[in-house]
Amino acid sequence: MADRTPPLEVEELRLLVESGEIDTVVLAFPDMQGRLQGKRFAARFFLDEVLEHGTEGCNYLLAVDTDMNTVDGYAMSSWERGYGDFAMRPDLTTLRRVPWNDGTAMVIADLAWEDGSPVVAAPRQILRRQLERLAGHGLTAHVGTELEFIVFKDTYEQAWDRNYRDLTPANQYNIDYSVLGTGRIEPLLRRIRNEMAAAGLTVESAKGECNPGQHEIVFRYDEALVTCDQHAVYKTGAKEIAAQEGVALTFMAKFNEREGNSCHIHLSLQDADGRNVMAGEAGGMSPVMRHFLAGQLAALRDFSLLYAPNINSYKRFQPGSFAPTAVAWGHDNRTCSLRVVGHGRSTRFENRLPGGDVNPHLAVAGLIAAGLHGIEQKLELPEPCEGNAYTTAYDHVPTTLREAAELWEQSDLAKAAFGDDVVAHYRNMARVELEAFDAAVTDWELRRSFERL
Repeated sequence: MADRTPPLEVEELRLLVESGEIDTVVLAFPDMQGRLQGKRFAARFFLDEVLEHGTEGCNYLLAVDTDMNTVDGYAMSSWERGYGDFAMRPDLTTLRRVPWNDGTAMVIADLAWEDGSPVVAAPRQILRRQLERLAGHGLTAHVGTELEFIVFKDTYEQAWDRNYRDLTPANQYNIDYSVLGTGRIEPLLRRIRNEMAAAGLTVESAKGECNPGQHEIVFRYDEALVTCDQHAVYKTGAKEIAAQEGVALTFMAKFNEREGNSCHIHLSLQDADGRNVMAGEAGGMSPVMRHFLAGQLAALRDFSLLYAPNINSYKRFQPGSFAPTAVAWGHDNRTCSLRVVGHGRSTRFENRLPGGDVNPHLAVAGLIAAGLHGIEQKLELPEPCEGNAYTTAYDHVPTTLREAAELWEQSDLAKAAFGDDVVAHYRNMARVELEAFDAAVTDWELRRSFERL
């Protein structure tokens, strides 16, 4: 990553702590599920001790399920290994204020073992490795994520008490692009936009979406690691702001049988001079882009676990839903998994598979690894889909987490790009979720079976 000015300099932080304006510093890292995990420090202690030496965290944080249960099957962390610590080292390029929490700053951590070696299964490290491979080709990736969510008038506590049933959406009907519809909850959207901007993110826009209560806030693209870190900060911050406002919002991929929450990911490549190497002559695609995009197609099914990591993720992939079902690409074609958009400097592609539940570090690592496969093997790009990809004979994206996990586990491409340890680690994550789901009795089963069977 190029040298850049962080949202908050260390010397600025020192002055803010001295004046009493900042009294708390959060040190956190993105876990397997893309959540921020870490500690809150007294700001003076952070400056005196943690800034230079870092801190420790239990390594089970990369070996638990969504409910934070300890589970077996992970090589790096277990009862047999004693659930020891790894080091959390501040990446000071990520230091920023957290305007939605009084007197608070935040910094993202990298994870390392006691001997200084990186924790290879950590999402941030997985992305760093792929960025280093890309840099070996003289390229950097620029990424934008478009993250949707649904807002409810209920608090998170009320939603919990109701088992997440019979909640009241913030809007009663489809408000896609509706200025009136977004105006109904503009106080919340404005707080999120303005406070994310004060935290160092560059806000572009907010708009309504199709599902009642569904909205999207978009931020300007940036270098890949920066975008993914900001995505994690935004996702946590939006939930915290919603809770402060007495409402709840969800990023889950498919809350109900209507439109799901997507997280379309846009990616472009630049050379050392900052030129977009995806742009070709006369507004077309360069050979680099064609190879990179061909790699996306070749790896899409194998890497679906990175784009759709949960059981619920696969409920989005329905025909005619604006969520893709076909392993296909097209020019500005929203029926395809891969959509090519932009002209000249803005030339890029969009992967439409991820939902709002995606871990951005893992997904972007997958995009880069797939693209490098295409470049290194000089893969040829097939003809684009010119019509409705839902009704055309293309390979189908995986329809279940089980299918995606099996493809990932058996993939020579995944093992070559990420290493056996990473493949095994995230295959186990899927196994844990599948076993939990297979053992659960759902509302659907009760409604269909209690009386009638």
